Amino acid sequence: MKKHIPNTITCCNLISGCIATYWALCGIYDIALLFIVIGAVFDFFDGMSARLLHVSSPIGKELDSLADDITFGLAPSAILFDFLKAYAAEYLPWHYLAYVAFVMAAFSALRLAKFNLDERQSMGFIGLPTPANALFWGSLIVGMGDTLASSSWLYYGVIAGILVSCWLLVCEIPMFALKFKTWGWQGNEVKYIFLLTCIPLLLLLGVSGLAAVIAWYVILSAATNYYMGRKKSELKI
Repeated sequence: MKKHIPNTITCCNLISGCIATYWALCGIYDIALLFIVIGAVFDFFDGMSARLLHVSSPIGKELDSLADDITFGLAPSAILFDFLKAYAAEYLPWHYLAYVAFVMAAFSALRLAKFNLDERQSMGFIGLPTPANALFWGSLIVGMGDTLASSSWLYYGVIAGILVSCWLLVCEIPMFALKFKTWGWQGNEVKYIFLLTCIPLLLLLGVSGLAAVIAWYVILSAATNYYMGRKKSELKI
């Protein structure tokens, strides 16, 4: 019986993503974001339960990727599609550009497929994780949707941001994961700095602070990767 527990939790993640997609297409973005967050919670616990119960399986791995693409690929794409389409009449002569949002769902699927095959990502990530990408866009639209829709330049900026997100999902930039082998400061400096700086961002910016946290995560990961690359180059010299 216990072997079915992780898959059941994964299915709850998938259902959360379906519900989030529905509310996104209804234009109720805050509820859509809520179900993306609920899906992320289920996503966390399905992997944990599989490890604790020692019941991981190939079918669970495939099911997890499917659920993640619905919750963290399709649902945020639906939020962006509805947002772009709702304001297209004011700033664009056509609605079709809104469909660019669904390109992100395809890149999320590609990122998940690469993750399943990439053995380098046991203690970190290569490219932006799909949950982080989904939470970025969901919180940005919920927190700053009216502001983004107030200017055609910001509107086009959202479209450009979607394309940047697609690249970040599949790029070869190493990004840290909040996994700790030890709880000491040494070796975990970047993780602790990130966690400590997240608190004021969330307190000051509210919902949109979550988008700021994800943006800060990408910047810190890129800066750390650049610093480590320079350090290795200096050691070789």
